[in-house]
Amino acid sequence: MVQTSTKPLTLEEFLKLPETEPASEYIDGQIIQKPMPQGEHSAIQTELAAAINAVLKSQRIARAFCELRCTFGGRSTVPDISVFTWERIPRKENGGVANVFLLAPDWTIEILSPDQSQTKVTKNILYCLKHETQMGWLIDPEEQSVFVYLADQPTDVFDEPEARLLVPNFAKDFNLTVKELFSWLLD
Repeated sequence: MVQTSTKPLTLEEFLKLPETEPASEYIDGQIIQKPMPQGEHSAIQTELAAAINAVLKSQRIARAFCELRCTFGGRSTVPDISVFTWERIPRKENGGVANVFLLAPDWTIEILSPDQSQTKVTKNILYCLKHETQMGWLIDPEEQSVFVYLADQPTDVFDEPEARLLVPNFAKDFNLTVKELFSWLLD
């Protein structure tokens, strides 16, 4: 859903609005509501975030967050999974995780939903890469493929079942094949 209004809202005005379900994003002065996640999307998102956290969070290297609002560079987006290195996670005075994240994730992961624009999702990943994100994944459950985006490098496509997915350097201890990723749809 795209907001149509005579006067576009500012980012500050958008951030004061109540949250929507599913989440809305603020991109180039427009409010765009994300599609409602469906079964495949939800299964991959839940399992992948838990798998990343099992390896990286336990070592205090990084932490994966689902549907976390990230506001940076004049935009406010909600990646399906945002991974932040441990030292970049915003914290409250007591050391707990802050509610507001005013920075791009270190690793952004998007899972394509049916009828979702691959172009729009790719643009969000590329925007993140321009704002200090190290890597972006676009997971396509229908095609059982993963597009891996890095700044200033060609995009890689992983679709062979035994192919080990490329991860950011900080996540080198996290290993996952294409087959393992999409096997979560069979469990």
